[in-house]
Amino acid sequence: MGWILGGRQGNAGSVGNTIEDLLEIKENNLPLVNAGEWEIKAQREGSASLTTLLHCEPSPTALKFVPQVLLPKCGWVHKLAGTQYPAVEMSFRQTIMGSNRTDRGFAIVSDTKTKRVVVSFDSTTVDERHAGWLASVKKRVGLGELNPQPYWGFDDLSSKLRAKLHNTFYGKAEVKREKGKEYFRYAVIEMLSSFDFEKFLDAIEAGAVAVDFDARTGHNHGTKFRLKQNWLPALYAKSVHL
Repeated sequence: MGWILGGRQGNAGSVGNTIEDLLEIKENNLPLVNAGEWEIKAQREGSASLTTLLHCEPSPTALKFVPQVLLPKCGWVHKLAGTQYPAVEMSFRQTIMGSNRTDRGFAIVSDTKTKRVVVSFDSTTVDERHAGWLASVKKRVGLGELNPQPYWGFDDLSSKLRAKLHNTFYGKAEVKREKGKEYFRYAVIEMLSSFDFEKFLDAIEAGAVAVDFDARTGHNHGTKFRLKQNWLPALYAKSVHL
């Protein structure tokens, strides 16, 4: 089709949404494939943005871990507290990329002994810019490892990822802007089949997988597994360029 006018101008996910609109696929966040037996993923060529793989809250799910544990125990004052939100509004918004700890000391670890992907905290790695926040965490829960640790069991996570991503069409689009409008040309399409959970665990160790938390006192926007640009084909047994 050549250059196609983006269907949802100003939307960061427009490159994927446009394909779904053309194929008349309704957008959803359910752990199901987009088009029968195939998921559809697309990115802008050369973009550093992460690909969302799956929305999945950590266990123990009965605790509603993010809003009931992480946020009150390890959260910090929301940047809009006292203006757009109440003065007591707290935030726990972190993109945690594998074992590379964030400036607040958080990491994602693949624990083969317990067969869990866990969130880990190491107070000794917190950047000095967050000294005030760290002191508040010490008062609230101490500075040891998270207890309990939020986690995703291998079996459960593998099942959900396979259900969502077993087979995937992965597209990369060239982008241009004309008169303030964004256009896409889908120049590269790969057909990926047989999602491999062991390769997913390898990608965690390589620092290519992120867990994205986005919660504040008034609302939990959900927890997502995301992936670095160009890594998606590495998670599959087979890859074919179309």
